[in-house]
Amino acid sequence: MGTIGCAILGTGNIGTDLLLKIRRLSQVLQVRAVAGIDPTSEGLARARSLGIATTAQGIDGLLALPEFAGVQIIFDATSARAHLAHEARMRRLPDTTLIDLTPAAIGPYVVPVVNLHAHLSERVMNLVTCGGQATIPIVAAVSRCAPVHYAEIVASLASRSAGPGTRANIDEFTTTTARAIERVGGARHAKAIIVLNPADPPMMMRNTVFVLSEDVEEARLADSIGQMVADVQTYVRGYRLKQTVVFDHIEPGRPLHIPGRGTFHGLKTSVFLEVEGAADHLPAYAGNLDIMTSAALGTGERVARFKYLRNAA
Repeated sequence: MGTIGCAILGTGNIGTDLLLKIRRLSQVLQVRAVAGIDPTSEGLARARSLGIATTAQGIDGLLALPEFAGVQIIFDATSARAHLAHEARMRRLPDTTLIDLTPAAIGPYVVPVVNLHAHLSERVMNLVTCGGQATIPIVAAVSRCAPVHYAEIVASLASRSAGPGTRANIDEFTTTTARAIERVGGARHAKAIIVLNPADPPMMMRNTVFVLSEDVEEARLADSIGQMVADVQTYVRGYRLKQTVVFDHIEPGRPLHIPGRGTFHGLKTSVFLEVEGAADHLPAYAGNLDIMTSAALGTGERVARFKYLRNAA
């Protein structure tokens, strides 16, 4: 069916990991250009060594590259603030799809295994955050079995895997992840916490998910969660349960108090996840990179087939 040209904005850990992952795995996407703002960045040097057109002039330089004429999908791996300017420039290119790997929250939130099918025609889509990609599928697995009153997630990342862009987006991370847990995961209320762990040797990405829902049969819920984990593993091989799902029934006479949200009773489900990276750029502890770039790759390929290759055929 051919390939679709794509470009990557951002030459940090996420942008570099995505570049290497697309080249290693994709038969649908071809990276034609990479743009950054630091002419000495390792990411730009890596792209140049692979024979890819590069620019250190950001979005302006990317749009001026001759190779950009063949680009139909752009991945933004910069920062939430930078994405606001990039999205405004991309409005002039209605036939180009912008896939956002920052927590800028422009366009619909997309978690491939949960709702990508509903947004394949969008011009801009937001991949939430690494914590969102890891935990929203679990919340969605619960909400398809019973109404979810509240969900709280804690994403713990190795400090070494969090580059300047990730660190600059901490506030946006918590806000965007929480909103996406509600809108995509189906929780009535949500809270997100991120922890940068300086442990040496670096720890794997860990995610803890607490969900309070209406009572439902535990076996049914465990099956739903297990199936969702298997679905995520189709594009993130290192995604797994760290231990058996834990269920705790909260009785009406002894409700659980959630600060700022009141009291709740029903079924509390605790899920503990680990994400091991594919080590395309950083070592395997950087599961936060892998889950974002794997989601981006999967999204880009499905968009390419739906919007561009289908029309070409």
